[in-house]
Amino acid sequence: MSASNQLVTRHSSFVTAFSRPTAREWTRHVGLFVLTFMTATFSGVLLAVNATDIPEPALADPAGWVDYFYYLPAYYVLSVGLLAKYALAHPELLVQGVTFAGALLSILLAHEAGHYIACRRYHVAATLPFFLPAPPLFLAGTFGAFIKIKSPIPTRRALFDIGVAGPLAGFAVIIPIAVAAVLTMQPTTLPLPAATDAGSLIYFNEQPLFRFLVWLFNVRVENSAPNPLFFAAWIGLLVTSLNLLPVGQLDGGHAVFAVCGPRAHALVGRATFVLMAASAVFGWTHHGTPSGFLYALLLLILLRVRHPQAEDEFLPLGRARLAIAALTLAVFLLSFELFPLTIA
Repeated sequence: MSASNQLVTRHSSFVTAFSRPTAREWTRHVGLFVLTFMTATFSGVLLAVNATDIPEPALADPAGWVDYFYYLPAYYVLSVGLLAKYALAHPELLVQGVTFAGALLSILLAHEAGHYIACRRYHVAATLPFFLPAPPLFLAGTFGAFIKIKSPIPTRRALFDIGVAGPLAGFAVIIPIAVAAVLTMQPTTLPLPAATDAGSLIYFNEQPLFRFLVWLFNVRVENSAPNPLFFAAWIGLLVTSLNLLPVGQLDGGHAVFAVCGPRAHALVGRATFVLMAASAVFGWTHHGTPSGFLYALLLLILLRVRHPQAEDEFLPLGRARLAIAALTLAVFLLSFELFPLTIA
């Protein structure tokens, strides 16, 4: 590595080295971002379209279970093609898809940029954000984004700042998107399924931020159709709340570790897992969704991963960071919905 492409900075009693991203790294990360934008646009189109308007793929029914190995991939590929063809014939759907992708990726980019900039401030080696595209028609078109930290965290202050910078930056972008979503909601024109059709309705339960904005602007959202901005902000709030759970190496786990120390971090993490596991059972029986079990499994895995120590454990956080910790807790409370989905 050339000397011009490497910075060495002395922090306290130790030396940390970090390198600037190369052109090859920029190409890789920008390429992943563009690919994720495309797959998220597909998902945005799918959220906006009336599924009954898309024709079924013309495939013969499988004769036996072996045929499903060919039938399912072919069905998926043809479905993606039919949706793309329909979207190209209806540009207004593409506009909604691009709106969704732009809003969602703006939130994710702000979140990861917050972490990245905080790492640079403390001379902690970290990669550019990795954006993870999901297959078209799957989830929100993305598995999220992350940065990889490649050097030790120097102090408790650095650990705290790096941990909370992402959620706070992402939430700052979520607020205007959520406001625009609430103010532009329109009554739905689609007929509701019959009440006897079990599992025919999926309710996106509003997080506290949305409920506050509806009250603040005195907007009636009953029987309103969620728009692309709503879905983007809703997913952004879900991601923010999950990241702020005080478990393991999640952002909330970093904050608790920095503020309260390793013992409290371990106790709070276990208590959070127990509460989430119990709520998963209630969510399955009363809200018809098994997603809580997936979250509980993820938390269990994170609990088994040891949280790294900061190199300087004794530098106090100070009152300003304790105030920021309280602000971060408020962000979590505004973002968290125990049962985000209800299937009826």
